[in-house]
Amino acid sequence: MFENILPLYGLSSDKTTVKLFGDGLINHTWKVSTDTQNYILQKVNNDVFKTPTDIDENISLIKEYLNIKYPNYLFVSPVNTLSGESLLDTDFGYYRLFPFVEGSTSHNSLTNKSEAYEAAKQFGKFSKILAEFDAEQLNITIPNFHNLKLRFEQFVEACKNASADRLELAKESIEFINENKSIVDTYCKIVENKEIPLRVIHHDTKINNVLFDEKNNGLCVIDLDTVMPGYFISDVGDMMRTYLAVASEEETDLSKISIRKEFFQAIYDGYMEEMKDVLSETEKQYFTYAGKFIIYMQAIRFLADYLQNDTYYGAKYEGHNLNRAKNQIALLKEYKKMEGEL
Repeated sequence: MFENILPLYGLSSDKTTVKLFGDGLINHTWKVSTDTQNYILQKVNNDVFKTPTDIDENISLIKEYLNIKYPNYLFVSPVNTLSGESLLDTDFGYYRLFPFVEGSTSHNSLTNKSEAYEAAKQFGKFSKILAEFDAEQLNITIPNFHNLKLRFEQFVEACKNASADRLELAKESIEFINENKSIVDTYCKIVENKEIPLRVIHHDTKINNVLFDEKNNGLCVIDLDTVMPGYFISDVGDMMRTYLAVASEEETDLSKISIRKEFFQAIYDGYMEEMKDVLSETEKQYFTYAGKFIIYMQAIRFLADYLQNDTYYGAKYEGHNLNRAKNQIALLKEYKKMEGEL
């Protein structure tokens, strides 16, 4: 396979080394090394991203804009083939090649609040420099990705169709989701009343989607497949869900679930350093809500999948997605307890 792809970029397959790279769960990724340069080769998962050309068009549009408006911004975009293609449609799937950012590192988990600050600053900077870009030019790469109204409707449908056994085991979690439907109502109010504008949003602000330099300063954001029109609460909320929690979403000992308050401050400081003059006063009022929005939505998604016999996420053991849902519900409870202070 590599011997068919690499020559299209002018790379000799017998003069390069190719090794699996990173811990990404969606796309397959390899590091390609030559005597003079390193690259990242990715196979796009077109089970998740149904139309990879939409991603490629989005990246091309943003690249063109940034080349004119912010030519010094480090935007990691695909290398063109010898024939000028930035995305390869092959018999083996869709592929693209990126330059490897030398001297950069990424983290799979946060070890201190300065990393949270640097990451939030980079995601804020990304949206800031694209604040005047017409977000509606972009393709929707995953339809309804953060549509909480739809996710709740899917949850209600899952409850109707679930087996009696699973409904009984999930009873407490289902009750909690229904008791907190006001989070959905707030989302509907935001969207239907057009209270906050559509922006260019990353939508996947995990810490491993930020590159850091040798001094652990943020360099740029990567993994742009979910970049599309959205609301700032998606990026801020995803940072809160994944940065604030001491334990991972796989933790089953709920006594270990807690909120790192100082990390909330770091997210706020880093993001607002870039976005304070971009966000409207109305948007700023929903900053803390963003955390509830994403944590609640992820709890719904895990719970609905459990009720639907684990058809989306799959399960590594019996009750896996129910445990994940309980984990996110515990996180949301802790977040709500601290909400006034935050």
